[in-house]
Amino acid sequence: MADINIQRKKTAPSPWILVVLAAVALAAAAYFFLRPAPADAPAPPDTTGLEAAPADTVAPGSAAEQARATPPPAEAAADPAPPEAAEDYSPATLATQAASDPAAPGYAVNGLQKLTGILVALTDRDDLRDPTIMEQRDNLTSATNRLGEPNASLRAGFVAAAGLIRAMQQKAYPALEDAAADLTRLAGQLSGRNATAAEQQQNQQFLTQAAAAVRVLSEPAQ
Repeated sequence: MADINIQRKKTAPSPWILVVLAAVALAAAAYFFLRPAPADAPAPPDTTGLEAAPADTVAPGSAAEQARATPPPAEAAADPAPPEAAEDYSPATLATQAASDPAAPGYAVNGLQKLTGILVALTDRDDLRDPTIMEQRDNLTSATNRLGEPNASLRAGFVAAAGLIRAMQQKAYPALEDAAADLTRLAGQLSGRNATAAEQQQNQQFLTQAAAAVRVLSEPAQ
């Protein structure tokens, strides 16, 4: 009689065991991840400064950046310097110059400059617009445009000034005929320097008579 091999059927594990094992695994994981850090554990690095720009940072090219880069304007002076006063060319200033010390440095140059300024201004008057007067004016400005140069001769300027006075007199001031003729004669005698006492006296005489003539020329013609 043959032996019959009888095997015992294996029983499946209870599902409750699986549930309990899963619960234990979840509890262990929760313990390790959710437990509080030890008191001596190092604090995590602060990365807020890397994520956000500082509050006072401005975008490149913005109006705020341009305003920051532009220096503030300098404060205006409390009392700004007044503009330079224009040179006073008048018969009175010429007379004052003529009456001053003829030996003073620049006496003749300053006097001729004032005389030139007065005469050139007079040529702008409608009653003195004349080809001869304009020609004499150009001669005067050409003769005096280098008065500031060292060792410049003044004679050509004095002669041209006398010629312009004579042209104005002939145009509208017949009463000045003798005075204009005398100025022309004096101008021809000047050396153009102001070094010796004789030269200083001659220059003063010419400027004094020229100041009297331009005072009359500054008044309306009769």
